[in-house]
Amino acid sequence: MKTLGNIIWVVFGGFHIALEYFIGGLALMITIIGIPFGLQSFKLGLLAIWPFGQKVQWKETQPGCLNVFMNVLWFFVGGIWIWLTHIFYGIIFYITIIGIPFGKMHFRLAKLALSPFGKEVA
Repeated sequence: MKTLGNIIWVVFGGFHIALEYFIGGLALMITIIGIPFGLQSFKLGLLAIWPFGQKVQWKETQPGCLNVFMNVLWFFVGGIWIWLTHIFYGIIFYITIIGIPFGKMHFRLAKLALSPFGKEVA
């Protein structure tokens, strides 16, 4: 069932979301300061292309307040735009009964798009 959900996901917006993450990651990798943000964007892109059956959890070791600082910068650099895209797709999918699981997934990814640092995909 997860495989079927992921295939439907890719066809109906998952590819667009992943492409947005990958293009944003490439743009962020242009500068040295943007490399950590670009790498995080690539990780989120891989999650966005095949999300069903994957779990996001907090990392075991927290390196102090660096995650908070990185999340604040992420919010202004690109997190807000990716969040808005997830919210848009989530609302669109919630209109139909069949699309509710996909809308839930978009809202879950929207929460992750606002603060991805300090979390890992399991």
